[in-house]
Amino acid sequence: MPRRVFLFYFMQIIFDDNNLHHALAPLTLTKPVSQLRFGIQTVEESWLALFEKQFNEITKTYNTEAYLNVKYPQGSATNDTITISGNIKPTKSLFQQVITLKEGEALYSNGERIALKGKQELKKIVLSKTITFPHFNKVWELFQHNDTALKVDFEIITEHRQSNKLNDTNKVSAPNEIFVEEGAQVNHAILNASTGPIYIGKDAEIMEGSIIRGPFAIGEHATVKMGAKIYGATTVGPHCKVGGEISNSIFQAYSNKGHDGFMGNSVIGEWCNFGADTNTSNLKNNYSNVKIYDFGKKQMVLSPILFCGTIMGDHSKTGINTMLNTATVVGVSANIFGGGFPPKYIPSFAWGGVENTDKFIIEKAFEVAKNMMARRKIELSDADQSILTHLYNLA
Repeated sequence: MPRRVFLFYFMQIIFDDNNLHHALAPLTLTKPVSQLRFGIQTVEESWLALFEKQFNEITKTYNTEAYLNVKYPQGSATNDTITISGNIKPTKSLFQQVITLKEGEALYSNGERIALKGKQELKKIVLSKTITFPHFNKVWELFQHNDTALKVDFEIITEHRQSNKLNDTNKVSAPNEIFVEEGAQVNHAILNASTGPIYIGKDAEIMEGSIIRGPFAIGEHATVKMGAKIYGATTVGPHCKVGGEISNSIFQAYSNKGHDGFMGNSVIGEWCNFGADTNTSNLKNNYSNVKIYDFGKKQMVLSPILFCGTIMGDHSKTGINTMLNTATVVGVSANIFGGGFPPKYIPSFAWGGVENTDKFIIEKAFEVAKNMMARRKIELSDADQSILTHLYNLA
């Protein structure tokens, strides 16, 4: 009998921040750009899902800020390495262009580099204009382009797979555009996928009375509370709990908005919590473009958009009845409470609201983070504490 030969293909990937660390802060203060959820998955997860179909072994590293290397190791390219811009969501067509790159070739679109094969760029290849893909360069573009990103992920994740069935207690429109993973629970809900696909992750739960309009995604072990009203394009990341009224927003993971209150055109980091009846304004009364805090310029700048709610970094929280103004930016590990509207920019480790704002004591910040994470059986690592300490010293 002839001896069977197993071929193993190895791929090294470097996810590059593409000089967008400040442009995408506060979301990137604690993680590289590729770790941001955009669509159903993070950018990184979408690329790896495609690479895993082609290669047996994959390693990943990062070109990111030095203080993040304690958790996200710095990349060092070889002749076979592919460096990918972390703000680019792959389609199947784009992926095929990337894996056919030869050593020294770099793929570009509209002057922006998508990927590089090898140690240095020797030849520029311009992507055909017929191949389009979701991407983001500003924080607000995450929710603006989430519709397209969600549809791209839905197509790739569900390809050649059979959805679990919804039971007859639910009212459903366009059932072929709804995909239900194993263990998900959906009862007495209204799901309208005629406006975009609906993805329900493993062991997720959509409680009774919820009304959901696609495109929409809920990650594994996440929950939509009773009577929630959710408009697309909205993503509820893994282990999140949401309720009330939500429109065109992204929850990264492990964050809670479990009560009534409106949230629109927002991006929320990990380990955040919104007190009951917290509301976010997403449109100015005079219908003018919003100003939003720029971490690179360290000042408010005029944006090109009308609609923007709240952009919140990891571990931040609001007390009950908090009112957040249009285009409010909240840093990492801030605690917001009290009457009235707090400032439109709330720095990391802020403690307070309108009148008096102190600095959150770092040891107390660690204690809160540890307590919240322990509820999900996750530890605040030494690497996490190192990153938070660095940000605390800058605050």
